[in-house]
Amino acid sequence: MATLEINDLHVSVATENGPQEILRGVDLTVKQGETHAIMGPNGSGKTTLAYSIAGHPKYTVTGGTVTLDGEDVLAMTVDERARAGVFLAMQYPVEIPGVSISNFLRTSATAVRGEAPKLRTWVKEVKEAMAELQMDPAFAERNVNEGFSGGEKKRHEILQMELLKPRIAILDETDSGLDVDALRVVSEGVNRVRSSGQVGTLLITHYTRILRYITPDYVHVFAAGKIVKSGGAELADELENEGYEKYAKGGASA
Repeated sequence: MATLEINDLHVSVATENGPQEILRGVDLTVKQGETHAIMGPNGSGKTTLAYSIAGHPKYTVTGGTVTLDGEDVLAMTVDERARAGVFLAMQYPVEIPGVSISNFLRTSATAVRGEAPKLRTWVKEVKEAMAELQMDPAFAERNVNEGFSGGEKKRHEILQMELLKPRIAILDETDSGLDVDALRVVSEGVNRVRSSGQVGTLLITHYTRILRYITPDYVHVFAAGKIVKSGGAELADELENEGYEKYAKGGASA
């Protein structure tokens, strides 16, 4: 059973005035098959948590540990983390001119699986996944995210998740910028991956609207760089009704 364990994680970023601490002692365990929602106000450090786990060089870990099945994630390079099964769906997916989606996906699958997928079965697998996400097959030959709308970029993120089958999926504000129809389609894609029971999901969001489609097992309130309260799905309803004000003591910048 895949288990991501975060213990007393402290992270800082460089600023003009020197290092600024963003994460101030995060403790969290995400097990295979579980879905954890991280909710909190802007600037609380949610995105910093996601990028620190994935290995973004902007963030410096100053204390604590992150392990996946006992293996030190922080000692891994970014590509080693991906091959180990850590997947990040970014809030703002980047464009990659000159690289087609079809080449990007097959290269990624080869790296994760350790061998190139057989072309005939791979093409079928991609077409079926794109159809589920209501993506035009012609997108496969377009450059990665180039000229895509916000909704198209997010569908492509979930397409990657469906095909790469990670052990731990971190979804950083996947609902950001989506209209109602796109939100439903993207959420259905996340739920298809979750239904396998083979992935632990860390869902980062400001709002409860995506939780109407994706029901979390646990909800954590993030404020001032750490988790200040945890509960079940009912905690999201409390946040919807009462907001974050009573939890927001101090602040960090994500």
